[in-house]
Amino acid sequence: MMALLFIVMVSAYAAGAFGALLIGRGAAGRGAAAIGAAVGSGAALALGCTAVASGQTLALTTTRILPTAGCMVRLDGLGAFFLIIIGLLGLAVASYGFSYSATYEGRYSLRMLGAMLNVALLSLSIQVIADNALTFLIAWEAMSLSAYWMVLTEHDEPDTVRAAVWYIAMTHAGFAALIGMFLLMSGGDPTASFAGMRANAATLSATGRNAIFLLALFGFGTKAGIIPLHVWLPMAHPVAPSHVSALLSGVVIKMGVYGLVRVVLDLLGGGPTWWGGIVLGAGAVSALLGVLYALMEHDLKKLLAYHSVENIGIILIGLGAGMVFQSYGLTTLAALGFIGGLYHTINHAAFKALLFLGAGSVLHATRTRNMEEMGGLIKRMPVTALCFLIGAAAISALPPLNGFASEWIVFQSLLGGYNIPKPEVAVMMPIAVGMLALTSGLAAACFVKAFGVTFLAMPRSHEAENAHEAPFLMRAGMVLLAVACVALGLAPFVVVPALGRIVAELSGMPGIQAQFTLGLSLSSANGFGRMSPMLIGAGVLLLLAFVPLVMLALRVNWKRRTGESWGCGRIGQTPRMEYTATAFAEPLRRVFAELYRPTRELTIDFHPESKYFVQSIEYRSEITPWFEKYVYAPCIWFVRLLAAVMRRMQSGSLPLYLVYVVFALLLLLLSARC
Repeated sequence: MMALLFIVMVSAYAAGAFGALLIGRGAAGRGAAAIGAAVGSGAALALGCTAVASGQTLALTTTRILPTAGCMVRLDGLGAFFLIIIGLLGLAVASYGFSYSATYEGRYSLRMLGAMLNVALLSLSIQVIADNALTFLIAWEAMSLSAYWMVLTEHDEPDTVRAAVWYIAMTHAGFAALIGMFLLMSGGDPTASFAGMRANAATLSATGRNAIFLLALFGFGTKAGIIPLHVWLPMAHPVAPSHVSALLSGVVIKMGVYGLVRVVLDLLGGGPTWWGGIVLGAGAVSALLGVLYALMEHDLKKLLAYHSVENIGIILIGLGAGMVFQSYGLTTLAALGFIGGLYHTINHAAFKALLFLGAGSVLHATRTRNMEEMGGLIKRMPVTALCFLIGAAAISALPPLNGFASEWIVFQSLLGGYNIPKPEVAVMMPIAVGMLALTSGLAAACFVKAFGVTFLAMPRSHEAENAHEAPFLMRAGMVLLAVACVALGLAPFVVVPALGRIVAELSGMPGIQAQFTLGLSLSSANGFGRMSPMLIGAGVLLLLAFVPLVMLALRVNWKRRTGESWGCGRIGQTPRMEYTATAFAEPLRRVFAELYRPTRELTIDFHPESKYFVQSIEYRSEITPWFEKYVYAPCIWFVRLLAAVMRRMQSGSLPLYLVYVVFALLLLLLSARC
């Protein structure tokens, strides 16, 4: 059965890619791409669920496609878990993309967009079941290149070209690190299986293992968007088609998490305490800075992109804490940290993809990503507004949705830090708790701004006033992910035991460490807390039912009454009297002014007859891009300088080239003699 599902998955993705290329324009071409992606994703979802539920593995070895090597695939628990994520998001993206991509008809190539979507899903699926370095690297490169072409869809926009260049440069820098990592683990044999690497890991020196870890952290960190390797992410996500943005944020950056878990926990079997400390620290910094930068954004999709950095940080906090606990033999707490990190991985995939699809529906209706030009959309786009609200509540970790469930587990693992015997290490945990708590509070504030400014109050532009609800298939994709957010939040008693078994397979720790009572209440392994999402959800429903009952008992008049709200003495309300995104974020901008270092520009135009009458006020404020300015700008300057030097060497003079050859031969002879 599993082999059949694998064949269906690969065949459907391949058929979708070829169908998009052959048919091309029109609904038929978009349909071929969408059907292939949907069928392939459905097969991937079924394959992943079957493997997780049964505990079985699937191992296949292809015929040799190269003279000395073949591709190997093996589906274990970890691969099946990520295959579920790929399948779930693939279904939503395929449905949504059929209608959304119609806006590109006649302007951009739908052949490449549809084909690359299927190639990306296929390469992602192969990547998580790869069983040797060759297969993994081929799938990784196919994933990177297909994502590059999808980001480059609107290729006539300068911002799009810039984002695509940054993305491909960062991803190939990471790819080079991954090649070196695999060569070190396999003893120079890129065709070695993962089983051989596990066996070889015990023979590696401490220096070699440390080098492998650092290469893995850099290589996978560039894909995950860990600060300061995140610079491509807020550039690429906004300019890509919205269903592609959902795939990038929901799945593609998760491959960095998958790779780190696969290498550090599975192939290397864990490491010293400082490995976990680095991952934990990088996660805490990424979470806090990600949400702080998101708060200042007015571009709705760029705001969501920075929240991807934040949530990758939360995932790394859980994984880093687990690695620290594992290094001290605290297996129960380690399992809790790993489970929390993996649980937040699937939760973030669901609610972040939902939010990007919601933002895409808003962009589809208003033709703008600027929140200052939106407003009042809840009346014109009720389904989109409801789905976006569910995603906003989930990412803000509000119970009983999925973001709350996984962050609660991460918190509980960190609270067990007092068990660490070394105080200088144990002190990291309460610091991480504080940073995670601050991150959660700021995320809630940010999404109050995002939802309120976008969907509430009155329209701020003609486009917002004439907005329309998204087509049916776009709404279907959003509803699917909204249901997933609710289900994952209400049923951790199903998800957590499965994750416990996966973690036990990877690191040799004992089985599930979380305990359940009546299948409803989740008790943390360290005894610090107990949480029941089902009971919380039931309480919310009872509260919602209690309000109308009280109104009935008090005989409240149910008839709608329409009237003007208080306008500070003015007659009638206008959009200019509403809160803007800038005004909402201004207090936080001042609190964190040392980080933002904002530049302000205020322009006031007065009436020519009297300065007491103001015609217009224009306020602009920009924050300092620290990483671009002080990390990447010097690197770019050095590369350009080096390129200028090399350009002088490439003069086109044949005698000069002969001098180069003679000089190189002399160096080789001298080195051979030495």
